[in-house]
Amino acid sequence: MTTQGLLYIALLFALVLGAAFPLGRYIAAIFEGRVTWLRPVERGFYRLAGVDEARSMQWQGYAIALLLLSVIHFGLLYAMLRLQYYLPWNPLHIAGMSPRLAFNTAASFATNTNWQAYVPEGQISNGAQVFGLVVHMFISAAAGIAAAAAVMRAFTAGSLKTIGNFYVDLTRVTLYLLLPVSLVAATLLVIAGVPQTFAQAVDVHTLNAGAQTLAIGPAALQEAIKELGTNGGGFFNANSGHPFENPNAWTNLFETWLLLVIGFALPITFGHMVKDKAQGRALMAAMAIILALGCVGSYAAEAAGNPQHIAAGITANGNWEGKEMRFGIPASTTFNVAATGTSTGAVDSFTDSYTPLGGAIPMFLMQLGEVTPGGVGSGFYTIIVFALLAVFVAGLMVGRTPEYLGKKVQAKEIKLAMLGVLILTLFILSGSAFSLVTASGVSSLENAGPHGLSEMLYAWSSATENNGSAFAGLTADTPLLDYGLGAAMLFGRFAFMIPILAIAGSLAAKPKLPASAGTFPTTGPLFIFLLIGVIIILGGLQFMPADTLGPIAEHFLLYTGKTF
Repeated sequence: MTTQGLLYIALLFALVLGAAFPLGRYIAAIFEGRVTWLRPVERGFYRLAGVDEARSMQWQGYAIALLLLSVIHFGLLYAMLRLQYYLPWNPLHIAGMSPRLAFNTAASFATNTNWQAYVPEGQISNGAQVFGLVVHMFISAAAGIAAAAAVMRAFTAGSLKTIGNFYVDLTRVTLYLLLPVSLVAATLLVIAGVPQTFAQAVDVHTLNAGAQTLAIGPAALQEAIKELGTNGGGFFNANSGHPFENPNAWTNLFETWLLLVIGFALPITFGHMVKDKAQGRALMAAMAIILALGCVGSYAAEAAGNPQHIAAGITANGNWEGKEMRFGIPASTTFNVAATGTSTGAVDSFTDSYTPLGGAIPMFLMQLGEVTPGGVGSGFYTIIVFALLAVFVAGLMVGRTPEYLGKKVQAKEIKLAMLGVLILTLFILSGSAFSLVTASGVSSLENAGPHGLSEMLYAWSSATENNGSAFAGLTADTPLLDYGLGAAMLFGRFAFMIPILAIAGSLAAKPKLPASAGTFPTTGPLFIFLLIGVIIILGGLQFMPADTLGPIAEHFLLYTGKTF
């Protein structure tokens, strides 16, 4: 590692955390209805949709509204992908997707996963990209943030019967946060060289007097919401490693900032909502510590290089395989760790080519439950689950009924929290195991041994945790993985989100108790490190046997001269 590389990581964190405080305050104002600069447009949407913005919902109604919207948008996107050959803005006459690939892609973008089992340049039209995928990037991200708003309201007062109006939250988040920031970000990316055009290809002359056809399109806006909404669906197959998505080192830093900033801002929003800013800072600190350790750890592993190359006397100043020379090792590893820590499927280098430990860290961050800082909205309500588990553990230690922000945490909340944590683990491990004992699953692997296990485990972790990044060594467009991973995306999104909303409804109805001398403080270093411990133990250690057989075993075998 170099001082320059560590300073790059420090600069990124300074820029993100510095922006998180004012942005978090602004998001709180959106949730509380104090942002009104597009009020006529907002009211117009309500009239058009027949929404009564004054009607607040109980958690069941909130959850049903969220599910219905997701089902409708899933169906619309599926139809668009199947019929894209007949739809406008398809100058290359790209055929419709197969039923299984359309199912996988629709599930992916409806759940904010944005896993891509297709090649964008040849399998999806510009019209389907813009009016199908990009629309879902906004809607799925806004739905996650809306769910986070509902969870926040559960702690704002006592004896609440409702947790907000889903349609109002969705509209305000899209109108006042995601859309304006994305338009500004897209403009900056266009200035930097990212294309924004409805032309689908351009013919160019190469330096050796040859001719080449390059795919182009309206990439800048998709790139902006891809990162800001922690989506990750690349306009091009190389994703953020493509020069038309990520032209230079400055755009690489900017895009990494985009994918982190809302995730870190939401805990600050929480502090403003509950009128206790220290509570939000404590959650943000736990997120930042885990992510910083991941960034430094992956950078250290890649900077150390391949031990077999070192033994052969080859000095390359680190492991450069699969990385862009434009960015270098620290910027590449930081981007990928930030993406897997935020439920963003974007990559600017290919994890399949990382050293075993360098690739294990992004996978482990997904397995922790995507809380560092996680996807927009989903990362916040996931860390709330772990915060409830942390105060429950603390309560057991001192023999008191656990409380969090004046709300008693009892059996119902803990059962729902553990259901959310354990059920996703079961899906990841059982899906990976089933895929590795079937001919269809094994045939998808590009590598054998522990590296092949890592490829499959990474895919199921990415799908179930709604991340969307890939190990890049897996043939994913097969019946087993198209349908299996598609189901994992839907399950991972809603089988976790619904119990979270149920927890919010339960806590909202409880009275808000004043703090007493025996109340466990949830703002200091003791709580922060207890929370980190609970995240690692309950979120991560369930995967240690599988990870030991995968990347950790490969790490030690690499030193014996074996490769896979």
